[in-house]
Parts: sequence; C-alpha cells; structure tokens
Amino acid sequence: MSGSVSSTTGTGRAEAEGAAGTTDPTGRSGCTDGDAKAGDKADDKAEKAEKRPNERLNSWFLRSGWSKGELARQVNRRARQLGAHHISTDTSRVRRWLDGEQPREPIPKILSELFSERFGCVVGVEDIGLRPAHQSPSAAGVDLPWAGPQTVEMLSEFSRSDLMLARRGFLGTALALSAGPSLIEPMQRWLVPTPSGRERVAAAADRDRVRRPRLSVPELELLESTTMMFRQWDAQCGGGLRRKAVVGQLHEVTDLLQEPQPDATGRRLFKVAAELAQLAGWMSYDVGLHPTAQKYFVLALHAAKEAGDRPLGSFILSSMSRQMIHLGRPDDALELIHLGQYGSRENATPRTQAMLYAMEARAYANMGQPAKVKRAVTMAEDCFSDCAPGDGDPDWIRFFSEAELNAENAHSFRDLAYVAGRSPAYASLARPKMERAVELFAQDGEHQRSYALNLIGMATVHLLEGEPEESTVMAGQALRVAKQVRSERVNNRLRKTVDNAARQYGRLPEVRTLTDQLAVQLPESAETGQAV
Repeated sequence: MSGSVSSTTGTGRAEAEGAAGTTDPTGRSGCTDGDAKAGDKADDKAEKAEKRPNERLNSWFLRSGWSKGELARQVNRRARQLGAHHISTDTSRVRRWLDGEQPREPIPKILSELFSERFGCVVGVEDIGLRPAHQSPSAAGVDLPWAGPQTVEMLSEFSRSDLMLARRGFLGTALALSAGPSLIEPMQRWLVPTPSGRERVAAAADRDRVRRPRLSVPELELLESTTMMFRQWDAQCGGGLRRKAVVGQLHEVTDLLQEPQPDATGRRLFKVAAELAQLAGWMSYDVGLHPTAQKYFVLALHAAKEAGDRPLGSFILSSMSRQMIHLGRPDDALELIHLGQYGSRENATPRTQAMLYAMEARAYANMGQPAKVKRAVTMAEDCFSDCAPGDGDPDWIRFFSEAELNAENAHSFRDLAYVAGRSPAYASLARPKMERAVELFAQDGEHQRSYALNLIGMATVHLLEGEPEESTVMAGQALRVAKQVRSERVNNRLRKTVDNAARQYGRLPEVRTLTDQLAVQLPESAETGQAV
C-alpha cells in the first residue's frame, strides 16, 4: 500500500467531491480602448457563456436545506463576529456564488465554517469549489510547504476547525491517512535547510530594534509550563479527557505567532507550538482519530523545524512511527525512525537516542527480523545506561524511564513472537522485561495509561506461554485501571486480549467471568472501532 489510505468520509462528502468543482473562469482579454462599449457588452456575454455553476457549492447548499436568504443572513452574522463589518450579503450575491462567481476573503472561510457546522465534518474551502484545484493536495495532505508563515497559518486553520466543530470524530472522518512514499518523501524535507533563514534572522533583528517584545520571559515560561502540565494529564488520564484543551492552547499560541515577535521569542513559541501539536496528535491517536493525529504530527514537525529543534523533531517522528506500527506499516515506521535518528544524531541526549533505538526495535519486530531486533534492543539499553542527571533532557523525553525502556523492549519480543507464529522462545524473552515494566509502573502514579497497557502486554505473554489463568489476573487488573483513563487504545487492546483468551480457553470459568465483567464494565461503543 502506498499513497493515501482513505478514511471514512463525512455525510454526503463523497457525493460533493465527486461533482466537478469550478471557480470563476472569466479571464477577460482582447478589449481595447477603441471599442469600450462593444467590448463591455461582448465581455458580459463571454463571461456568462464561460462561467459555469459551482457544482460543489451547489451540492452542499442543496443538501443543507437552507434558502439563499438564510445563507446570506448567516454569512453576515458570522462576518460581524469576525469584525468584517463591511460585508453585506444578500440573496442575489448568494445566487452569483452558486453560478460560479469567486467571492473574496473572508467569505470562502466563512462558508467553510458554516457548512462544516451544518454537516458535522470538516468542509474545506476547496471542497466547496472556492479554491483552485492545484492548491488542494497541499491543503489536504501531508506534503506541505516548509516555511514559517505557512506553518502558522496551517496550524491555526487546522486547530480552529478542530475547536469549531467541538465534537468527537470531526476531523477523523474528513481526512485521508497518508502512507508509503507520499508520507515518507515529504518528511525527508525536514532536514533540508531553509534558504531564507538568514533573511528571517535579519528581519527579526530589525524588529527587535523597533518593537518591544510582546511576550515577557515569565509569560513564555508560563506557556511552556502549561504544556508540561498537559503532558502530565495525558499520561495520567489518557487522551480523551484533555484533548480539546490542548488544541485550544495550540490555537492561542498560533495567534501569538501571527504577531511580530523577536526571533528568540518566535523560536520559543514555535517550540511550544510543536510540542502542543505533537501532544494533540498523540491524544488524537489515543482515542482512535488516526488521520487527525497524523496531520497534527506533520504540523508539529514543521513547527519543530522553525524552532530549530532537531531532537524534538526526532521525537515527533517517533510518534508517527509508533502510529504506523499500529496501523500495520512497519516499513514506514522504520523509515521515519531512521530519519529521526539521522536528523538528531549530533545533539540528541542518550535518553532520546535510547527511545529511538527502542522504537527501531519495534519496527524490526513487526517486520520479522529477529537479529536486528536484538541489536536495536541492546543499543537502546546501552544508550539508556549512559543517561545522567546533567544531560539536560527536555520535558518531552522524561517519560522514557526504566519502566518505559523495559516495556518497549518487551513488546518488541512479544511482537516478534506473534510474527514468528506465536514462538515460545521470543515470548520467554519478552516475559522478564514485561514483568519489570509492570513492577515499575505499579509504583508510578503518573503514567496510568502505560501501566494499563503493560498489564495487557503481560496478559498476552501469559497467553503465548499457555497460561490462561495468569493471563486473566493481569487482564482483570488492567480492566480496573482502564476504567480510570479515557483511552480507546487501552480499551481496544484489552478487548482483543480477552477475545483471544475466550477463543482459546473459553471453557475456563476465569475466562468466562472476565469476559462478562468486560462486557458490563467496559461496553464497546460505535465509536471505538477506529482505535488500534
């Protein structure tokens, strides 16, 4: 598989996208000063003859059930909310849009918002035929321009759409998931130097001389500490509880980035934006919104590049790699990890390097390459042994503790056991590391989701070794923790593990009891099918 992996579309979206979207194709030419009157009449006739109805906009409009007058009133109301008091739309203007006229900003953005709210999915400007077709691949996919202003604009627009719809599943049903070369090749440009870097620094220096910094150092530090707090909440409570708050904070930071800032302040703000976008992506992944998560990860990588923070970029790439592993794309996962390792090779701390090697092992395990798994596991452990208190680890890598190291390496051997046909040899390698991870996470009250995931991992190892009773004990403990966090990743893994136990050992009373408890205490909803 390469290219795009289609996600489920929003209501009526495919129908609208199947229609031929057109913009105003007037393109007047050939009129001279000597035949002004005749030319004007000819141009009017030619414009009417050449202009075609905007079929995409017509499709959305007809299915909305609105009248032209009602749409005009809503546009005017939203424009006033945005401070665009000069806009005064009426039914005749709406009719001209439907006939193919291209409205000026902010009308396209307003129409996008109104239709998005009406249909409960993101309806982009290009989806309603109001943006040239050649712009839509960049707007919709992951091959985005590597430039600061565009990065800020895309972060702002995407987070705004997220907040605007204020409902779970809003973007995950309206995006496509990229994989293969269409994902890897754009990410490789992360390492390409930005040609305009010197000019940007010079311009920033000029601003420093004529403007006072908008943000004080304490204000910047508060933004950074708030990001740390969100990260702690995610580890303790799962991605489902605080995701909207993180997206809201991200949107606020993009507002600050759109204002003139000294270069040092701008870089710190881009770093905050990168960390928040990564966290928004991680939380989206945790609740099963995979296309949304990928888009946030990509935007986070763009922001990290603007911040000049390559270790942070490697961390973002590791998040993308983990997602690809869970989506059954270990080859893509390995490419992303190698890109992160190469990009951060000169300045990543030993802890960050250990994390990257551990993720490399996960990718190799899912590719069924045991020798490379063992090598990567050893490298991860060696790098971790080099960790020291004075390394200057950033907050985003502090999660990678001894417990996390053992958990990742245990899952690598567990995954290898699955790929090798439920091999008991690899399961036996996973067992001591998984036991150590569970022991350490049991003492850690902050990382409850990781505790639950490793209890489930221990349950799977017991199943691989033919120990169903011990497996139900671990799964039962995981169920108690799962009820305290909001993570579809945890819930789905627990359901799959219990289902496997029921298929193999369904006659055992312990397995039947656990199956009944799971059905009552953690019922499966219609929304949970996306999470992996």
